[in-house]
Amino acid sequence: MNIFIVTAGSRGDVQPFVALGKGFKKVGHSVTICTCQSFEPFITEHGLTYGYMNDDFIKLVDSEAGREVMESGGNFLSLVKTTLTLLKKAKALNREMLKDAWNAAQAAQPDIIIFHPKILAGSHIAEKLNIPAIMAVLVPAIVPTAESVAIGFPNLNLGFWYNKLSYWVLHQGYRMYDDVVNEFRQNVLGLGKLPKSISPIQMSNGQPLPILHGYSERVSPRPRDWSSTVNITGYWFLESRDDYHPPAELIDFLEAGEAPVYVGFGSMAGRNPQRITNIVVAALQQAKVRGIIATGWGGLDPHHLPKTIFKIDSVPHDWLFPRMSAVIHHGGAGTTAAGLRPGIPTIVCPFLIDQPYWGERVYALGVGSKPIPQKQLTAEKLANAIREVTTNPEIRAKAETLGEKLRNEDGISKAIAIIEQIALNQKSH
Repeated sequence: MNIFIVTAGSRGDVQPFVALGKGFKKVGHSVTICTCQSFEPFITEHGLTYGYMNDDFIKLVDSEAGREVMESGGNFLSLVKTTLTLLKKAKALNREMLKDAWNAAQAAQPDIIIFHPKILAGSHIAEKLNIPAIMAVLVPAIVPTAESVAIGFPNLNLGFWYNKLSYWVLHQGYRMYDDVVNEFRQNVLGLGKLPKSISPIQMSNGQPLPILHGYSERVSPRPRDWSSTVNITGYWFLESRDDYHPPAELIDFLEAGEAPVYVGFGSMAGRNPQRITNIVVAALQQAKVRGIIATGWGGLDPHHLPKTIFKIDSVPHDWLFPRMSAVIHHGGAGTTAAGLRPGIPTIVCPFLIDQPYWGERVYALGVGSKPIPQKQLTAEKLANAIREVTTNPEIRAKAETLGEKLRNEDGISKAIAIIEQIALNQKSH
């Protein structure tokens, strides 16, 4: 089969799909990944075909407005306000992403499309090409359930009617782009307008989209009211390449003392990265632990570090994290998974959207401290959390147990089996 995968966002929105693509390639399928151009080298170095998409999405996240969203701390009203402010820019951005995805799909000539829900083009391109479409989600954020409120909405504990309402409001957010989508359907694909009754998890004819969730049920349990078209496969981990060689200075630092604590917030740091960096450095020193700070894309900005703290740009998590005593991060889905897998404690300092959710899951599972929202982050709070997770034997034991279970899962094989079955069912019809 020719597999066409389309996604957009930060590395956390791309890396699991590269892992999935490599799994497909290993069993004999051809794979094209269409995403922001910044990731082209990352995709091609793993032996997959790259499909062009512009970098406007990344530029928007890294803009002043994007960093303002991060500083909102996930506050629902702030997010709504900022979303409405950015709507004009987001519409123009999506208009180009739709066209780029279609151009890449035509070049790939796919038999099946797998798409991230941020990509509005996925199901419409599949309809035009008369091939199956599968939505692939890394967070339990789009399929309605009466059991919990939609991620990003205030948890008011008002019961099932409020929980369902939150998903209805979430789905209505997609309707803000109806004019862009219909313009694409009519003028580019030659299809009819999208019916107003259709939700983002349906094809235009009302049929439910098959949906894969690329995380573990052990971390986020499956709601009982999800239908059989919705699956949780386990995480899609990307193993580091066999030829990876860490910097000699990093090896020297690791061997010079006790296992350090990792701190990295990826692209998350808001408009004042230096403030967070100062807090992190002070917290590591107060807790009297060695630390490794990852600067990340637009993230932390350390200068003049003490000898007990080492700065890195980026190192594969699956190589680095097993050598840590604990990990501190923003709570992105991929980084959370990478921290849990080696069985070490986690501290989540969430910024927005799904990050508070993963922070709460870490705490509920007993494998880390209570999350500290970045707006409430202080050196004292972080130092206390570091002491807790590095000295509490119960937290460490639970982290080790969960890590072992996650290492025994094979989310990629399970996802491939489901996708191959969907393709087979489509052919038989």
